[in-house]
Amino acid sequence: MAQRRSWDAIVVGAGVFGAWTAWRLRKARKRVLLVDLAGPAHARASSGGESRMTRAVYGADAIYTRMATASLVDWRALSRRTSLPIFHETGVLFFFNNMVPYAQGSIEAHRAAGLPTQQLDRAEMQRRWPQINFADAEFGLFEPRFGVLMARRSVQEVVAEFVRDGGEYRIARAAPAGAHAVSLNGLGETADAIVYACGPWLPRVFPEVLGDRIFVTRQEILFFATPPGDTSYEASRLPGWADYNGGDLFYGMPQLESRGFKVAHDKHGAHIDPDTEERVLSAEGLATVKAYVARRFPGLAGMPLVESRVCQYENSSNGDFLMDRHPTLEGVWLLGGGSGHGFKHGPEVGRMMAELVMGRQSAIEPRFSLASKAAVQNRSVL
Repeated sequence: MAQRRSWDAIVVGAGVFGAWTAWRLRKARKRVLLVDLAGPAHARASSGGESRMTRAVYGADAIYTRMATASLVDWRALSRRTSLPIFHETGVLFFFNNMVPYAQGSIEAHRAAGLPTQQLDRAEMQRRWPQINFADAEFGLFEPRFGVLMARRSVQEVVAEFVRDGGEYRIARAAPAGAHAVSLNGLGETADAIVYACGPWLPRVFPEVLGDRIFVTRQEILFFATPPGDTSYEASRLPGWADYNGGDLFYGMPQLESRGFKVAHDKHGAHIDPDTEERVLSAEGLATVKAYVARRFPGLAGMPLVESRVCQYENSSNGDFLMDRHPTLEGVWLLGGGSGHGFKHGPEVGRMMAELVMGRQSAIEPRFSLASKAAVQNRSVL
């Protein structure tokens, strides 16, 4: 019987972290197999859906400012290679009702990084974007070079490039099978390195290691119609935005590709099972966001909901990513903990993970280590 083919690396999970890791490894001419249980950025994946904001505002967390800025180079390059856009340079506006530490830390981190972030007062924001009611906002931070990524499309494009470059992609259910080994639909495969980038399924794949360290929470995303013939809510007229006023965080994006005006309440919901959760919008979530839209975007008051999406975050205890070796299985790596802000960092996460797998980088970033992940949620990364 012919001997099974061996691999330099097998990546389990074709979300944004896994896809970019496989892409980076293949660019290094490694023999790579990428596996997913349902398809790149599928409907239940954390990388699914229409859009994600990319921004470098992270308070004093300069590591994420650097990673977002580095990743944006790759997102722009990918967008230039595709027939439909991956990246829309809408700019991103964060607005605040006072100079909180998060805002001050962002200003200092961006100044140190040489980013062209603009600090705008209320009058200037109102002049530029009259669609938004800034009555209770004191100032904003505007990032002109950032914007919105087309989520599902971008992951599918990364996987397509990986395959065109000689990588192999399969749909299969994966399960750990020991050191350097994985079972794919019951058949064994081996590799020098196996990277598990399973998103919300990661704690289920490794319950003894991650069962109480990755918290999967429900998130609701809403899209509203815009007034007929009114282009003021299009991406050419309005940035991506995040509202830090009043304690709750709301964020959203202008209408892109005629799909509606996106709004979300960034409130970590109930813990869920990604396999069984019914993806149905709650009446409470709809009422909360409708009331917010009527107050902050008065021109959209009363406009109907045209689409909604229920997805999930796979949170680490404090919001930092996980990028480390399995504590007992040789050749096995754990990658995840996107924590609701990871998508934009996909290219840089993939680069860092590939460098670790190939031995070109030996030290694990302490914040991304397994040892740093606690069993109690205390989110500090926003």
